[in-house]
Amino acid sequence: MLAYMKRTTVKLPDDLDARLRHEAERRGSTVSELTREAIEAHLAGGLGRRNLIAAAGGRSGSHDVSVRIEEILRNEVSR
Repeated sequence: MLAYMKRTTVKLPDDLDARLRHEAERRGSTVSELTREAIEAHLAGGLGRRNLIAAAGGRSGSHDVSVRIEEILRNEVSR
């Protein structure tokens, strides 16, 4: 299933590297997998943080957004 992958070196500030490693560990993933997902989402025009919040109902007028935020965000990210 895995196609040939090219190795690329990316230089990150220490704080970003720490956040990336922490998130990969939290998800039970690898730094490489999380990095690929982030780059793919970015290049595909993935939702930015502000757009994600807006899409989740930031100005929807719905009263249950705070209760359903996890479900709403999960649905928006999986699109």
